[in-house]
Amino acid sequence: MTNEPYVLVLYYSREGATAAMARQVARGVECVRGIEARLRTVPSLVAPETESEGGVLCATQDDLKGCAGLVLGSPTRFGNMAAPLKQFLDESSALWLQGSLIDRPAGVFTSTSSLHGGQESTLLSMMIPLIHHGMLMVGVPYSVPELRATQAGGTPYGASHWSTEAGDRPLDDNESAICRALGKRVAEWTLRSI
Repeated sequence: MTNEPYVLVLYYSREGATAAMARQVARGVECVRGIEARLRTVPSLVAPETESEGGVLCATQDDLKGCAGLVLGSPTRFGNMAAPLKQFLDESSALWLQGSLIDRPAGVFTSTSSLHGGQESTLLSMMIPLIHHGMLMVGVPYSVPELRATQAGGTPYGASHWSTEAGDRPLDDNESAICRALGKRVAEWTLRSI
């Protein structure tokens, strides 16, 4: 690891779709010179002592404290973020008390099994604790051409993906491009704010 500032791409993924999105977001971050992507996950609540999930290191509160920007991802759970990610954020009270994340750019992404399964409400639910931390939200503008072309996932609130109820639909080209655009935008805004 270098001493370059980093955007923390932090996610929870049970079936792999959100992890695939996280990798695309990280690619977008890495398109910007002078900043790196730090890909981290949070453990399942079933085995919270796990130090990694699928080969990706589990985040610590120090990863969050040290980030210059953040992109947060979760599968949709009844129109809300998944409990493991919410628990990780609930544990960040000390950072909130210190004002550690104030004015740092942040974005959000989600995957859901049903096309109208609460993608936008999940994105909004992830924004709420970040706004409480004083972070600056970065969305996906309609100048990203794939946002107008997508037929499955993608919103101005953040990147999204429809995986189907069987979870067998991979990211399509538009969804992947929207993920990369989100990562790139957060990285660009991060560099402006340093």
